[in-house]
This record gives sequence, structure tokens and C-alpha cells, in this order.
Amino acid sequence: MLYFPEEVVENILGFLTSHSDRNAASLVCRAWYRIERLSRRSVLVCNCYAVRPERVHVRFPHLRSLNVKGKPRFADFNLVPAGWGATAETWVNTCAAACPGLEELRLKRMVVTDECLKLLAPSFPNFKSLVLVSCEGFSTDGLAAVATSCRFIKELDLQESLVEDRGSRWLRCFPKPSTLLESLNFACLTGEVNGRALEKLVARSPNLRSLRLNRSVPLDVLARVLSHAPRLVDLCTGSFAQGNIADAYTGLFNGFQHCSLLKSLSGFWDAISLSIPVIFPVCKNLTCLNLRYAPMVRGAYLIEFIRQCKKLQNLWVLDHIGDEGLKTVASSCIDLQELRVYPANADVRASSAVTEEGLVAISAGCHKLQSVLYFCQRMTNSALITVAKNCPQFKSFRLCVVDPGSTDAVTGQPLDEGFGAIVHSCKGLRRLSLSGLLTDRVFLYIGMYAERLEMLSVAFAGDTDDGMTYVLNGCKNLKKLEIRDSPFGDSALLAGMHKYEAMRSLWLSSCNVTLGGCKSLAASMENLNVEVMNEALSIDETDEDANNAKKVDRLYIYRTVAGPRGDAPEFISIF
Repeated sequence: MLYFPEEVVENILGFLTSHSDRNAASLVCRAWYRIERLSRRSVLVCNCYAVRPERVHVRFPHLRSLNVKGKPRFADFNLVPAGWGATAETWVNTCAAACPGLEELRLKRMVVTDECLKLLAPSFPNFKSLVLVSCEGFSTDGLAAVATSCRFIKELDLQESLVEDRGSRWLRCFPKPSTLLESLNFACLTGEVNGRALEKLVARSPNLRSLRLNRSVPLDVLARVLSHAPRLVDLCTGSFAQGNIADAYTGLFNGFQHCSLLKSLSGFWDAISLSIPVIFPVCKNLTCLNLRYAPMVRGAYLIEFIRQCKKLQNLWVLDHIGDEGLKTVASSCIDLQELRVYPANADVRASSAVTEEGLVAISAGCHKLQSVLYFCQRMTNSALITVAKNCPQFKSFRLCVVDPGSTDAVTGQPLDEGFGAIVHSCKGLRRLSLSGLLTDRVFLYIGMYAERLEMLSVAFAGDTDDGMTYVLNGCKNLKKLEIRDSPFGDSALLAGMHKYEAMRSLWLSSCNVTLGGCKSLAASMENLNVEVMNEALSIDETDEDANNAKKVDRLYIYRTVAGPRGDAPEFISIF
């Protein structure tokens, strides 16, 4: 083996940007492990209970950026009970004690308190970036503490977090006379915004590139904000529903004309007749457009809007775009790489505006398409086969047919062959979500062909334990498996014992797994936490056999080097 000086190896590792590549490099030999350990500046912890924070800092003593994920993804669908855990306090306190050089903290689906936020500035003198995604437990008082004390803050992102609003004074707390802000996202806040304070903050933030406002920012304030931020690349505009006066629209049109660098646009647009034309000046340069929270952008306005956006690469839209609207996307946005079509109605079964026809049109016109999330009323095998043929470079394919038991809309057959074509043709597929009537056959196809699949989500699918077994015996790169409302039981669960330590997590809910099966798995796998969530489970201390036969409501399994967690609530049993 050819040996290089440590400085050369460290230089080489500096070119590895992905966490998985860095992890692989650390396994080459002891010397590379030590060099990688001492040179790594950024760490991703995909499960806050998989490792203790003290161990992370011992291994990576020169950490500058920490990214920690908490609750399972199903927390987004209210399937994880309240009080489940994932508090950020332990992580923040440990960082404060062991890592004074920390500059970036990114937390996802975690409980963050104001006390945690107040600890950032005195603990990390050079703190620059705070990103809280789908977090809860804190208020605008915590934001005020961050804005006041973190003098070098460049990024404050509250993406889809639940924040208690105690007033907008936090906007006045950023450094004066100027800030280093490059990115500010408070779109999730529900309270009123001090327009004057917002204008002054933007005016003294010359480096601002990304600004995401909440729906309470009125049009006239938005117009003045844009006049102070000509270098914006990413913008969430607010609602367009407040301050609807002619002068405001004129100012807004002029503001957009000066935003020549704008590439990404979104908003909570509730007023349309005058709104859309003012955005036309920036449409020609947009690469990302998010209309998920714009229910009034529809019909002729929507079609004309999209026709102006020739360079789109990412489009999020509601399903009232219809098949005809998707045909417009297919003909106008040939560089499209990601498409998400969400249900416009809270009752997804009431949505019927898009079908397989729209998805086929997109696949025929957008050959660069790599990622799809598609809610639709109906689907056919022939459509999925056509999509797979047109877009074999899919990395993520998530289809939700709103009726879980939907068959092929033409033949009445299960959708096995269509999804089989997706996994057979799309060799680079990393993420897959299934829906519609599906038998064990589709899981056989997945196990055979989805060699690079890392995340699989299944609902209302399968016939027997064989289906889950096919997946666990194939799919050698599988990291996350999520299954709900399916017939898989103990045999399927125990068939994956050879796989679980290499996986990140397994979620099962409303399946046929029993308490006894969970205990058997835990007894054989020391490096797994097997968490059973049964809020109403009654345990008979005198009849163990009866207890073992009881079905579990929700099961969460994950690998860990930290052992059982100490903060589990009463409704969770850990084996």
C-alpha cells in the first residue's frame, strides 16, 4: 500500500463533502481514521438517540457544524405521540461544555427551549448559523436572545417550526448599525410583524440573499423591503392579502424589477387579480417556484405564470393545476428536475384534479426529471411504465393515490407492474413511496431490482409476510423502512435481523407485529433500541403469553451505541 504524509491525506479528505464519503474514508485504516477524526468540521447525527453527544465531541474535537435529527419522520403526520422526546437540551449543553468553536447548529424535529437558544451566544463566540426545521418548544423571546447576543449571525432559519409568538420585538434585536445576515426565514410565524423594524433590518443587512416572510407582512411593507434588497436570490413574499392598494402594487412591481438575481420564489398568495403580473419581471430567471401555499393561484393565472418561467428546475404546486396545467409545465419547463404536486383540499380524497395523464405528460416533456412527489386521484400500470421509460434517472419517486385501495384505473389490476417498471428502469433510485392496491409481487420486484434504494415508505400494501421479507433480503443499501397499515407480522420482522444493524431505522404502525415478536428481536440484537408505542396497551402481569400475543400499535427500531434512552415517556416500552 502506498503511504502518504498526513498533510496530504488531510488535504484529500477536504475534498469529500458528503458525510457518507467521510465515514467510508475513516474505515480505510487506523491512520486515516485518526486524520479524518481530527480534520472533520461537520457532523450529521441522523437520530439523536443513536449516540450520546459526549461521544460525538470526543471523536470529533474540532467540530464546527452539527446537524441533529430527532423524532421519526412520521411525526409530520401526527403518528408520533406528543411527548415522545427528542429534546435538544442535552445536545446544546454538551456542545457548550465541549465545543466552544461551534459555528453552525441544525436541528430537525426536536424540542428546543428558549433556555437552549439563550445559551448559544455565551457558549459559542463565533456562532453564525441556526437552522430549526419542524422544531417546537421555543418562542420569539428565544429568537430575540439569538438576535441580540449572536453578533456574527449569518443564518436564522425557522423552517416549518412551531414558535410561540410573544411579539415582533426580536426583529429589532439584530446588530446595529449593520448585520452579517445572509439568510432569514420566519415564514412559520403566525403573529403580526413590525413592518418598520423589518424594513430597517433589511436595510442594514447588505449581504442578505435569502428572505422568507410570514403571511402577515402587507404589500406596502414588502414593496419597501424589496427596494432595500436588490441582491436577493431566494424570497418568500408573504400573503399579498393585506394592504391591497394601487400604490403598493406599483411599488411591488418596481421592487421586483430591481431583483434581477432572484432565482427562488414562494408565498402565501391569497389575492390574485393584481398580484401575478407584478411578479412577471423575475419569472424568466426563476429556477425554483413554490406554490404549495398559494391556493388562489389557479386557472388562467397559473398557466400564464408558469409559461413565463422557462428555466424552472424545481416546482411545488397544488393539484388544482390539473392535467392541462401539467401539460403546460411539460412544454414550458424542459429543465425541470423536481416536481411536487400536493392536494389542494385538506380532505385529499376530495381532490380529483390530476390523474396519470398529467404525470405522463411531465415525463414526456421533462427528461431531466429526477424527483417526483405526486398526489393524484387515479393511476394505471401503463402510465407508470411509460414514466419509467421516459425518466430512467429518477432518484426519488413518491406516488400517493388518494384512495389507498385504488387499482389500475383501466384494467382493475394491482399496480405491481407499474412500480416494478419504476424500480427496474430507474437504477439510481434512492427513495420510493408506494400507494394503491399492491400485492407481494411488487415487493419481490423491489428486492430484486432496487439495489441502490435507501428509503422505502409503504402504506396499505402487501398480502403476507413474504412481501416485507423480499425487501429485507434484497435492497442491500436500505437505510430507512417505513410501513403502516399493512399485514406484515412477526415472521417478517424477525426475517430482517441480518439487516437492521446496517439500517438507520424501521417504523411499523398498524401492522400485525406482536409484543412477543418485539421482545424476540430485542433479545437477539443488542445494538438496537426496540421501542413500542402503545398508549392504551394493558399489561397483565400474571399472563406473559397473553401479553406477548398482543399487537403493538407503533414500533420504532433504530441502531444505537448509546443503549436505551433515559427520557422515554410512560407510553413507550424499550426492549
